[in-house]
Amino acid sequence: MKIAIFGAGSIGVYAGASLLASGADAVLIGRAPMRARIARDGVRLTDLRGGDRRLEPERIPYSEEGQELGDADLILVTVKSADTAAAAARIRAHARRDALVISLQNGVGNVDVLRTALPEQCVLAGMVPFNVVQMPGNRFHRGTEGEMMVEASPRLAPWLDGFRNAGLPLLERSDFLAVQWGKLLLNLNNPVNALSGLPLKAELSQRAYRRCLALLIGEALMILKAAGIRPAKVAKVAPGVLPVLLRLPDFLFARVAGAMLNIDPEARSSMWEDLQAGRRTEVDYLNGAVVRLAQSCGRKAPLNARIVALVREAEQGSDRRFAGGALLSALQTTDELRRDPLTSADS
Repeated sequence: MKIAIFGAGSIGVYAGASLLASGADAVLIGRAPMRARIARDGVRLTDLRGGDRRLEPERIPYSEEGQELGDADLILVTVKSADTAAAAARIRAHARRDALVISLQNGVGNVDVLRTALPEQCVLAGMVPFNVVQMPGNRFHRGTEGEMMVEASPRLAPWLDGFRNAGLPLLERSDFLAVQWGKLLLNLNNPVNALSGLPLKAELSQRAYRRCLALLIGEALMILKAAGIRPAKVAKVAPGVLPVLLRLPDFLFARVAGAMLNIDPEARSSMWEDLQAGRRTEVDYLNGAVVRLAQSCGRKAPLNARIVALVREAEQGSDRRFAGGALLSALQTTDELRRDPLTSADS
């Protein structure tokens, strides 16, 4: 059975190379720059537990076109959220009707875009909880823990052993909307990390940055409650407890929530990578999703809206990095934010 990984970015290459290293029949589909990097350096896979594997270029089938989708029994969609519609169009043009499609993307709306465009295929939602950062030498480093989750389906049965052998076990979940929102709450840290300019562990070790994240998550939890959505626990800490823990002083946080700092010192968010590369980020599909959900409930999410605006400014070429206190102040600049009960509770 053949697997096509559509989107050769950090997650796509890590997943695809892991499957290839375990003997799976897989092909990466992506852009020309990644093809050139793989042709020059191959792919090296490392992780926080000391794993280290190298695949030479000739072991990594790669394509910039979509024709290879026609041979695929399974298609993993790992493109950025803004590219979902374009990816769906290429899948519709080339893929077989009996192909299984799994979205392994950030955010909550990508699987709906795929299902609308691909009514004849079985499309499942998926979630990747761990972080992968691209390093020099075409090294893809997994810096955090967690297992991939996929919407429960009988169609997954033929694939479970292969993914387990590749070190990517698939955990089936029937409550996938709750899972997606649980993951999105954690991803609200992506812009905080990107604007800090620090590795994830260094950023989360500083209370001022954690207070920023506590504000964003607290506001999102209020909006989710208004929308009748209960986010699932996808990490070691329940969503409702996160804002309280994040506000703790550094010494208490390290003692009470030390597991949250069990992050490889090299790990960074994908949004930081996007800003460094001059690419448009996924902030509209993360914090922006909170803003849109609030609007659908007749509410506002000024804190998440504010950080979306700050990331947009950074995308325009601003090289400013925020210290923790400066970012916290920047989140509280407007009258609307100063009146917000979450802001006053965090002072």
